[in-house]
Amino acid sequence: TDLPRSPPAAAEPRHASPAAPRSLREKLRTAARMAGPPAHTAPGSRQQVQGGERRAEPATGAPPARETRAPFRFDYERFRRSLRHPVRGRRPGEDPETRARRMKIREMMKFAWDNYKQYALGKNELRPLTKNGHIGNMFGGLRGATVVDALDTLYIMELEEEFQEAKKWVEKSFDLNVNGEASLFEVNIRYIGGLLAAYYLTGEEVFKSKALELGEKLLPAFNTPTGIPRGVINLGRQDTRSLFSPCSGMSWSWGWASAGSSILAEFGTLHLEFLHLSELSGNPVFAEKASTFQFVLNKVEKPEGLYPNFLSPVTGNWVQHHVSIGGLGDSFYEYLIKSWLMSDKKDSEAKKMYDDALEAIEKHLVKKSAGGLTYIAEWRGGILDHKMGHLACFSGGMIALGAEHAGEERKQHYVDLAAEITNTCHESYARSDTKLGPEAFRFDAGTEAMATRLSERYYILRPEVVESYMYMWRLTHDPKYRQWGWEVVKALEKHCRVEAGFSGIRDVYTTTPTHDNMQQSFFLAETLKYLYLLFCEDDVLSLDDWVFNTEAHPLPVNHTNFKA
Repeated sequence: TDLPRSPPAAAEPRHASPAAPRSLREKLRTAARMAGPPAHTAPGSRQQVQGGERRAEPATGAPPARETRAPFRFDYERFRRSLRHPVRGRRPGEDPETRARRMKIREMMKFAWDNYKQYALGKNELRPLTKNGHIGNMFGGLRGATVVDALDTLYIMELEEEFQEAKKWVEKSFDLNVNGEASLFEVNIRYIGGLLAAYYLTGEEVFKSKALELGEKLLPAFNTPTGIPRGVINLGRQDTRSLFSPCSGMSWSWGWASAGSSILAEFGTLHLEFLHLSELSGNPVFAEKASTFQFVLNKVEKPEGLYPNFLSPVTGNWVQHHVSIGGLGDSFYEYLIKSWLMSDKKDSEAKKMYDDALEAIEKHLVKKSAGGLTYIAEWRGGILDHKMGHLACFSGGMIALGAEHAGEERKQHYVDLAAEITNTCHESYARSDTKLGPEAFRFDAGTEAMATRLSERYYILRPEVVESYMYMWRLTHDPKYRQWGWEVVKALEKHCRVEAGFSGIRDVYTTTPTHDNMQQSFFLAETLKYLYLLFCEDDVLSLDDWVFNTEAHPLPVNHTNFKA
């Protein structure tokens, strides 16, 4: 399995450590949501729902051999006209220092890309010390994760030649006919998200067609009694003619997941991308399947209003009572508020789920250390574990984003909470010798905002802290967030930049760290993009027009009718 290690030697999943099995709770039958057919149907046919299944029927009154309706076509030009701001902004006058810092980050992106292209093009990541590529086993035989993750960053930074190199690879070499075990979650956020963003930014049809083709390969994972997908899917074992067969589209749960459970942060981090697959294909099946989790979660009882990380895709019941805003839980919450924003504030169900979850989190998990640092603890059956993972540091930005749309009496409260959490995450960087943050930090035995275990001292080029800096800058324009971001840039240059790219480090508490020989694809997709946007004007990928998926791929606010 591709679980986080210390130090990691491969592309890292967002979720963290495996947990020990625990017996299933009492079984409860839930409504079955069966898998539907692929997005392409025969000419002259229409989709009709019967008994939960979606079948193609001949169009009424039409000769069987003649197409009677034009195929669905997404109106890209109309979409571009609907944007309130130019994608790359209007470039008003700016101070020279801000521009110089932004251009430095652009140079870092070019350096990371050029070395990947030279030594690892077509592999999933660059190994910069050994100057070769790494494939890994998380993407089911898919290649070029760094290419797809980098597309929109290259475009936004106006690295035109490099963008064309990446586009050419997708056109000529990106093969979807693979046979291997893939993480549904990682393929969705990196590949589907990256391809969708590249299409919306450029209108290039190749990105749309690849996204839709890959999206179809993921649909069988939803073929469970509850409609909650399993975490692993074999991208090669597909028989779209028999999607209702229990063995079609081979999918299963992670071997380390308790009692065959699905992971909250995995099945809850699909619907932004899948809504856009429906938007672009005209086929509602993607949106329907990825939104089923809301129905299931609204039926099941939440302990203290909290959402545990493990759920059975068979019974729809919780398997363990472990709650985390970091690994295993993180992006579930992020996608609730972003689902509401992406729906142009129409998805009231997602907004209510977010509001209720945040209220429970604040009541049970938000704590303040003796030194005055606000943090979000983890919850294990009612017992608190006083630590935060680097992954949980996205939450400052998320809470700030949600605060913009809270009632007046709560808005300032949430802005303050977001600022306090972001400050704590900054402290985890400031208290290290490298000025980069550890994988996890603790608040116990007199320690605050520092890793206390050797296995938590590494940094793998993660983006969550600078992600929160970017959101806090956009929503408050407090100059300290740009200053904190620039400190990260300097630390990356000093400790992570090597001869042939950027590498994670094994210990942030030594000024002569050992490198892990991995340039993660999310470094190009997220870390460098968020740093660049931190030094841009607010109309570059404006939050009025765009919602970032959990891999920092921008997806447009839309008016889709495809809502399950």
